[in-house]
Amino acid sequence: MRQRLANFSLEDVLNLPDDAPRVELRDGVMIVVPSPTFGHQDTANLLWLWFRQNAPKAYRASGAVGVALGSQDSFEPDALLLHAPVEKSNHFFLPSQVVIAVEVVSPGTKRRDRFEKPLEYGLAGIPHYWRIEQDPVHVYAYDLVNRQYELVADSDTELVLSAPFEITLPIRDITP
Repeated sequence: MRQRLANFSLEDVLNLPDDAPRVELRDGVMIVVPSPTFGHQDTANLLWLWFRQNAPKAYRASGAVGVALGSQDSFEPDALLLHAPVEKSNHFFLPSQVVIAVEVVSPGTKRRDRFEKPLEYGLAGIPHYWRIEQDPVHVYAYDLVNRQYELVADSDTELVLSAPFEITLPIRDITP
C-alpha cells in the first residue's frame, strides 16, 4: 500500500533489514536495483582503485553507497569521488559531498544512466558526472554548467581532464 502511495523516505530505506535487496528511491517509490554483473562491477572497482591511487588526499573514492537527492529520492552510483574527510558509517552522502558521480551502463540501466540520473545529479548540483559504456569501455565526462551537464571529454583510450584535478586516465586501467 505504501509503495502505491509513493511515500517512502530515506529513513525507510535505512531501516530495511540487512538482507533486503538494494534499492533506490524515486519520488518516494522504492526501486529494486539488481546486483550488477561481474564485468560491470569489475569496471567500477577498477575505477575505484584508480581514484584511490591517483586522486589527491582531499578526495576519497567509494562505491555502492547512496546519494541522498532529497527525502524521497536517492541513487546508488557505481563509483563516487567524495570530498574528504568521509564519515565511514554513512550509507548516504549529500550532493554537496560528491565530486564525481559515476554510472557504468548496463543493458537494463541505459535509459536511467543516460537520461534520468544525469538530470537529477545536475539538479542536485553534483559538479561532475561520468558515464561509462561497456563493450568496449568508453568514458564520457561531463561538467555541470547552469545545473546541466555539458560533455567535456570522452575517450576509449585515454581520458584527459583538468577538473576536479589533473586527470590522465588510461582507459585500459579500468577495462576488465
